Amino acid sequence: MACDYPCGGALAGRAACFNGFMFCEFPWAMNILDLAALVFYFAIVLGAGVWYRRRAARNVEAYFLGGRSLHWLGLAMSGSVATFDITGTMWIVTLITLFGMKSMWNHWMWGFLMAAFFMSYMGKWVRRSGVMTGAEWMITRFGDRRDGCVARLAYTLLAVVMLTGFIGYAFQGIGKFGAVYVNWSELVRSAASVGPTAEAMARFCADHRVEVCAVTIFALTTLYVLLGGLYGVVVTNVIQTLVLTAAGVMIAVIAYRHVTPETVAAMRPADGTSLASLMPCWRLASSSLPVDYAVYEFFGALVIMWVVKGLLLNLGGPGQMTDFQAFLAARSPQDASKLGAAWSVFLVVRWAMCMGIALLALSGLAGRGDAEQAMPVVLQAFLPPGVRGLVIAGLLAAFMSTFSATVNAAASYLVRDLWQPLVRWDDQDRRLVWAGYGATVAVVAAGMAIGLNASSIRQVWDWVMMAVGAAFVVPNVLRWYWWRLNGWGYAAGTVVGMAAALALPVSLKLTPPSVPWLVQWASTLNLPYVAFPVVSLLSAIGCLVGTWTTKPTDEVTLARFFRTVRPFGLWKPIRRVCASDADQASRPGEGAALALFNVAVASTAIIGAYLAPMYLVGHWHHHAATWCAVALVSAAVLYVTWYRNLARSER
Repeated sequence: MACDYPCGGALAGRAACFNGFMFCEFPWAMNILDLAALVFYFAIVLGAGVWYRRRAARNVEAYFLGGRSLHWLGLAMSGSVATFDITGTMWIVTLITLFGMKSMWNHWMWGFLMAAFFMSYMGKWVRRSGVMTGAEWMITRFGDRRDGCVARLAYTLLAVVMLTGFIGYAFQGIGKFGAVYVNWSELVRSAASVGPTAEAMARFCADHRVEVCAVTIFALTTLYVLLGGLYGVVVTNVIQTLVLTAAGVMIAVIAYRHVTPETVAAMRPADGTSLASLMPCWRLASSSLPVDYAVYEFFGALVIMWVVKGLLLNLGGPGQMTDFQAFLAARSPQDASKLGAAWSVFLVVRWAMCMGIALLALSGLAGRGDAEQAMPVVLQAFLPPGVRGLVIAGLLAAFMSTFSATVNAAASYLVRDLWQPLVRWDDQDRRLVWAGYGATVAVVAAGMAIGLNASSIRQVWDWVMMAVGAAFVVPNVLRWYWWRLNGWGYAAGTVVGMAAALALPVSLKLTPPSVPWLVQWASTLNLPYVAFPVVSLLSAIGCLVGTWTTKPTDEVTLARFFRTVRPFGLWKPIRRVCASDADQASRPGEGAALALFNVAVASTAIIGAYLAPMYLVGHWHHHAATWCAVALVSAAVLYVTWYRNLARSER
């Protein structure tokens, strides 16, 4: 078969097919320059992990929070780049190829405007609590009696399950990505010249290429997480941010130069409108969507659910479990707010890169193969040797950032919130560090097991975000803004929601095919725009029933929490008890009105900062200039309403 990609086959004498995509095949899929870039990158990050091992092993706080001595800019780089994962980037590219700029509505589901809430008030609230994990925070809020311990346990179990699921999700993506860049037939031929045993092993690897790639990369990444704790995570993430930025700019420039305005104008998303349009439609023709994305037919209903989910998620505080740890590791509440402001800055290049890959895919790969595999094939087809190695190193950096932050957070929950309360070891006991090593390995093993059974990116992500994620959004919101919510109410809401989320896919599998109406009913419940309100409603009912049928949290605990964190919302009875400290809550930057105003302005700034480079890569220069102006004006407003009040709020 002849290669019909832009390289025209000039880089290789033959072509190969991967899952329906055509791409130029190199002797080892990557040449010596690409491999050198990868080896150099892994040497740097593993070296950083070894360098910081002794510092991280001093005690459990140093291991999981870096001793709370890390600079806010480094934490911002680490936090933002940890969301820049390979699987998520492949998914974003897929959405752009299917829906164009309308796909930005989809990202409300995971709270892509979270930084606006972090910088305005939520970051400093989290840091003021002074704990080590989000589950330990439950004791600060609900006390150390039975109800507080139950709330902590419920949060811990949910966090570990969610984070382990994210690891399995990453396993699937990194395996599919890495398998493109290994020439398996050449590997088998080379092994055959060594001997029959080597050939058999090579054939096994070729037959299980996705799993082999994922396990290999997981092993290397787990090694550096074990060595460095949060010190290693943050320091290497700073390096990875620089690599990712360079890679993103490169891809965006290549796409801008390769795709002409006329080519872009001819591209059409699934609804047949302009690729540049942000206006969502209510319904898409199911025939225009891939089979696995047919659930997006009622796009308008999904937009409503995505926006509601995103708002609740962000109002409830750091929702990805790893985010909580970053803000707890800040030096001060003021640094935590700055961390939130910088969080989105380092993600701007990601959106430009995704738009560039999507446009290259639409111009050269339209209609071929699985849309979720477009990204690695585009990189293989369009990037020259050396540059391709740097870009792949950047994307591996993204994976390692996400993986390391997720594993570190999950292990900290297991050690700090499950194991340490049982054994009652002191924080300075180095046995806790060894327990952290064991927890890290256990979490990775469980995540790999999930990854081996995962299917499409969309299916896993939608279920995690819109069903499992719905189990905790209501309890998480109420814990900050309503004094009456107690530990029993939080635990009941979380457990009921989690049970409902787990029951949804089970109901679909257990429904007998001989009862069509029951099959249809179960299928409807599993639709994202149905699953989210159902699970959220059940979770809310669990919260209210659990709260009103049990005693309130003791007044001393609530008063201590209010004085320390200084939240706004329905806290009038506790505010009355803390009358002598009520002036703290009225300081500049502490009021609800100003905080929510800053959230709105910061959200506008972030949206403008994300959209401007995307429109620029697509040659929509007028749109790019407009959104750039929106971002700059919003930033100027924030300087007056947010930054100038930042220091005064902590005096």
